[in-house]
Amino acid sequence: MQEQILAMTKGTGPDAVIEAVGLESHGATTAQSVASVVMGAVTSFERPFALNQAILACRPGGTVSMPGVFVAQVGPIALGALMQKGLTLRTGQTHMLRYMRPLLDLILAGRLRPDSIITHRAKLEDGPELYEAFRAKREGCIKVMMTPHAG
Repeated sequence: MQEQILAMTKGTGPDAVIEAVGLESHGATTAQSVASVVMGAVTSFERPFALNQAILACRPGGTVSMPGVFVAQVGPIALGALMQKGLTLRTGQTHMLRYMRPLLDLILAGRLRPDSIITHRAKLEDGPELYEAFRAKREGCIKVMMTPHAG
Protein backbone atom coordinates (compact mmCIF):
# COMPACT_ATOMS: atom_id res chain seq x y z
CA MET A 1 0.00 0.00 0.00
CA GLN A 2 2.83 2.42 0.82
CA GLU A 3 4.20 2.12 -2.72
CA GLN A 4 0.84 3.03 -4.28
CA ILE A 5 0.40 6.01 -1.96
CA LEU A 6 3.88 7.32 -2.75
CA ALA A 7 3.26 6.85 -6.47
CA MET A 8 -0.03 8.76 -6.27
CA THR A 9 1.61 11.65 -4.38
CA LYS A 10 4.79 11.84 -6.46
CA GLY A 11 6.88 10.47 -3.60
CA THR A 12 5.82 12.92 -0.88
CA GLY A 13 2.90 11.18 0.81
CA PRO A 14 -0.53 12.70 1.48
CA ASP A 15 -0.95 15.97 3.40
CA ALA A 16 -3.38 14.26 5.76
CA VAL A 17 -4.24 10.68 6.64
CA ILE A 18 -7.37 9.62 8.50
CA GLU A 19 -7.07 6.42 10.51
CA ALA A 20 -10.73 5.64 11.12
CA VAL A 21 -10.41 1.94 11.84
CA GLY A 22 -9.34 1.97 15.47
CA LEU A 23 -9.48 -1.53 16.86
CA GLU A 24 -11.97 -2.63 14.22
CA SER A 25 -10.90 -3.91 10.83
CA HIS A 26 -12.69 -3.88 7.47
CA GLY A 27 -14.52 -7.11 6.86
CA ALA A 28 -14.17 -8.38 10.42
CA THR A 29 -16.91 -10.70 11.58
CA THR A 30 -18.95 -9.85 14.64
CA ALA A 31 -17.09 -12.53 16.57
CA GLN A 32 -13.74 -11.02 15.55
CA SER A 33 -14.87 -7.53 16.57
CA VAL A 34 -16.11 -8.79 19.93
CA ALA A 35 -12.88 -10.74 20.43
CA SER A 36 -10.87 -7.61 19.65
CA VAL A 37 -12.83 -5.60 22.23
CA VAL A 38 -12.40 -8.35 24.82
CA MET A 39 -8.67 -8.59 24.12
CA GLY A 40 -8.38 -4.82 24.40
CA ALA A 41 -10.15 -4.91 27.76
CA VAL A 42 -8.18 -7.88 29.04
CA THR A 43 -4.73 -6.93 27.79
CA SER A 44 -5.15 -3.14 27.62
CA PHE A 45 -3.08 -3.29 24.46
CA GLU A 46 -4.65 -2.86 21.02
CA ARG A 47 -2.98 -3.67 17.74
CA PRO A 48 -1.74 -0.39 16.20
CA PHE A 49 -1.25 -1.59 12.59
CA ALA A 50 -3.55 0.95 10.90
CA LEU A 51 -2.24 3.84 13.00
CA ASN A 52 1.36 2.97 12.14
CA GLN A 53 0.45 2.74 8.45
CA ALA A 54 -1.10 6.21 8.66
CA ILE A 55 2.03 7.63 10.32
CA LEU A 56 4.34 6.02 7.77
CA ALA A 57 2.21 7.13 4.80
CA CYS A 58 1.79 10.80 5.78
CA ARG A 59 4.16 13.40 4.31
CA PRO A 60 6.54 15.28 6.61
CA GLY A 61 4.68 18.13 8.30
CA GLY A 62 1.33 16.47 7.58
CA THR A 63 -1.57 15.54 9.82
CA VAL A 64 -2.71 12.14 11.05
CA SER A 65 -6.27 12.14 12.32
CA MET A 66 -7.58 9.19 14.32
CA PRO A 67 -11.29 9.38 15.15
CA GLY A 68 -11.47 5.57 15.32
CA VAL A 69 -12.48 3.46 18.29
CA PHE A 70 -9.70 3.02 20.85
CA VAL A 71 -10.78 1.60 24.20
CA ALA A 72 -7.43 0.68 25.69
CA GLN A 73 -3.75 1.54 25.45
CA VAL A 74 -2.30 1.33 21.96
CA GLY A 75 1.22 0.16 21.43
CA PRO A 76 3.75 -0.02 20.07
CA ILE A 77 3.38 2.93 17.71
CA ALA A 78 5.90 4.42 15.29
CA LEU A 79 6.68 7.33 17.62
CA GLY A 80 10.10 7.91 16.02
CA ALA A 81 8.54 8.41 12.57
CA LEU A 82 5.81 10.61 14.08
CA MET A 83 8.46 12.85 15.67
CA GLN A 84 10.96 12.84 12.77
CA LYS A 85 8.26 13.81 10.29
CA GLY A 86 6.92 16.55 12.56
CA LEU A 87 3.38 15.24 12.17
CA THR A 88 0.34 16.73 13.82
CA LEU A 89 -1.76 14.07 15.54
CA ARG A 90 -5.48 14.86 15.84
CA THR A 91 -7.68 12.64 17.96
CA GLY A 92 -11.10 12.53 19.49
CA GLN A 93 -14.68 11.58 19.20
CA THR A 94 -17.77 13.76 19.29
CA HIS A 95 -17.99 15.62 22.59
CA MET A 96 -21.21 13.92 23.67
CA LEU A 97 -21.40 15.62 27.05
CA ARG A 98 -21.34 19.01 25.33
CA TYR A 99 -24.07 18.22 22.80
CA MET A 100 -26.29 15.68 24.59
CA ARG A 101 -28.48 18.06 26.63
CA PRO A 102 -29.22 20.57 23.81
CA LEU A 103 -29.96 17.73 21.39
CA LEU A 104 -32.24 15.93 23.86
CA ASP A 105 -34.09 19.20 24.50
CA LEU A 106 -34.66 19.63 20.75
CA ILE A 107 -35.90 16.04 20.45
CA LEU A 108 -38.24 16.40 23.45
CA ALA A 109 -39.60 19.67 22.03
CA GLY A 110 -40.37 17.90 18.75
CA ARG A 111 -38.04 20.19 16.80
CA LEU A 112 -35.60 17.42 15.90
CA ARG A 113 -36.46 13.95 14.62
CA PRO A 114 -33.27 11.86 14.67
CA ASP A 115 -34.99 8.97 12.89
CA SER A 116 -35.45 11.20 9.84
CA ILE A 117 -31.78 10.82 8.86
CA ILE A 118 -31.72 7.01 9.12
CA THR A 119 -31.94 5.51 5.64
CA HIS A 120 -31.25 1.88 6.56
CA ARG A 121 -31.78 -0.34 9.61
CA ALA A 122 -29.87 -3.60 9.86
CA LYS A 123 -28.24 -6.23 12.00
CA LEU A 124 -24.65 -5.60 13.03
CA GLU A 125 -23.60 -8.60 10.95
CA ASP A 126 -24.77 -6.74 7.80
CA GLY A 127 -22.34 -3.89 8.50
CA PRO A 128 -19.72 -4.75 5.84
CA GLU A 129 -22.33 -4.89 3.04
CA LEU A 130 -23.95 -1.64 4.15
CA TYR A 131 -20.58 0.06 4.51
CA GLU A 132 -19.89 -0.89 0.89
CA ALA A 133 -23.32 0.45 -0.16
CA PHE A 134 -22.55 3.71 1.69
CA ARG A 135 -19.08 3.98 0.15
CA ALA A 136 -20.40 3.28 -3.35
CA LYS A 137 -23.37 5.63 -2.82
CA ARG A 138 -25.83 2.82 -3.63
CA GLU A 139 -29.41 2.33 -2.47
CA GLY A 140 -29.59 5.86 -1.04
CA CYS A 141 -27.47 4.70 1.89
CA ILE A 142 -26.62 7.71 4.06
CA LYS A 143 -27.06 6.76 7.74
CA VAL A 144 -27.36 3.20 9.00
CA MET A 145 -28.69 2.15 12.39
CA MET A 146 -27.23 -1.24 13.26
CA THR A 147 -28.58 -3.35 16.09
CA PRO A 148 -26.40 -6.01 17.70
CA HIS A 149 -28.06 -9.36 18.27
CA ALA A 150 -31.03 -8.46 16.04
CA GLY A 151 -33.13 -11.44 15.04
